[in-house]
Amino acid sequence: MRKKDLEKKDLLKTVIEELNGGEPAKPKKKRAFWKVIQIPALAILTGLILGAILIAATSFTVYDAFKVGFFNGIGTAFAEVGKAYLGLLTGSLGNPVEIISALIYGDAQDVRNAINPILESLVQATPYIFAGLACALAFRAGLFNIGVEGQLFMGAAAATFVGYSLTGLPAIIHMPLAFLAGALGGALWGMVPGLLKATTGGNEVINCIMMNYIAYRVTTWLLTGPMTRPGTGGMPISPIIEKSAQIPQFFKTPIRFHLGFFIALAFAALVWWILFKTTWGLNLRMVGVNPRAAKYAGLNITQVTIIGMALSGALAGMAGGNEILAINRSMAIGLSAGYGFDSIALALLGNNHPVGVIFAALLFGVLKNGATKMMVVSGTPIDIVTILQAVILIFVAAPAIIRAIYRMRQPLKEETAAASFTLSGWGGGK
Repeated sequence: MRKKDLEKKDLLKTVIEELNGGEPAKPKKKRAFWKVIQIPALAILTGLILGAILIAATSFTVYDAFKVGFFNGIGTAFAEVGKAYLGLLTGSLGNPVEIISALIYGDAQDVRNAINPILESLVQATPYIFAGLACALAFRAGLFNIGVEGQLFMGAAAATFVGYSLTGLPAIIHMPLAFLAGALGGALWGMVPGLLKATTGGNEVINCIMMNYIAYRVTTWLLTGPMTRPGTGGMPISPIIEKSAQIPQFFKTPIRFHLGFFIALAFAALVWWILFKTTWGLNLRMVGVNPRAAKYAGLNITQVTIIGMALSGALAGMAGGNEILAINRSMAIGLSAGYGFDSIALALLGNNHPVGVIFAALLFGVLKNGATKMMVVSGTPIDIVTILQAVILIFVAAPAIIRAIYRMRQPLKEETAAASFTLSGWGGGK
């Protein structure tokens, strides 16, 4: 690296350290790490407690028990909450008794069936990882990418087209090509708000929302027109992609666990490396923390903004491509279950850090996968899980509430600086 580049990198590091309150002392790193995860962990705990209260309050069984007696009602409430959360856990992580029994007495198929809830939770978490990384990367650049949903749709459409239109290619070429087509579709869709933001100052939130609507209509037109599956009478569904384009699943149906989960982890590692181990990542974070200081340091704000939004869109497009190539094998209108909007919550819960995004995505995957079993076992409405996610997000976004509930002191600057900094604008702040 040239001497001029080293001096520039040292200058950026110095500015970031000053914005974070100075360079932290090394002995406090473990303590600072706990400070970082403390709020999300307590937010999850508090959300589960409020969810338990909500489950008890919406149960007619509990009301009938209170008519018999107060303590009878309290006992029934605990029993209903326990039944609901047990159903949530067994539906998402499996029944420990069945898993142990399958490991001791069963064959390979019995073991796979017993651990399938865990594998299915990982399947549900995979698009969340991609979408959460997309939001986290944009937040690090000081951008609010609320257009992940539209970028996901466009990435899915691009991956679908390459998946079924190209024939005769070997899988080692066709599958990566279709997946990268999804990334390109999302990148081009995400680059538009970034370009408008950088060149005209247009608000990326408004532009992203408008691009979402355009993406919905474009994909609807494609699925009812040029990309309609022949012989369906105009039904809005695409042709099935070629086998050579499919991301392989490891087991037979109904187990859907696939290679895409490990691809998502690989891209999370790549995003971490780019953000924290490269000069360009340092530049991007610098722009996110303080654009004026970044401009004074000689950074090209326009370039960083456009590339940052394009990369964010590419990750969102990968989420869509993953759903097509690994799970659905064709595209229909109801592709996304709100992954793009949930990704905002994931990024905040994960503190805009790739590792945090992975754990937040696993949490959302567990909640989503276990919700159906919870409803079947206890009769608890599946919407309770959505409320749980919303409550957890509220507490993460408003840490002062958690500190007030648990009587925590306000963190000192030198304690929070030991961990990776958060944005002073969108997606973080002090």
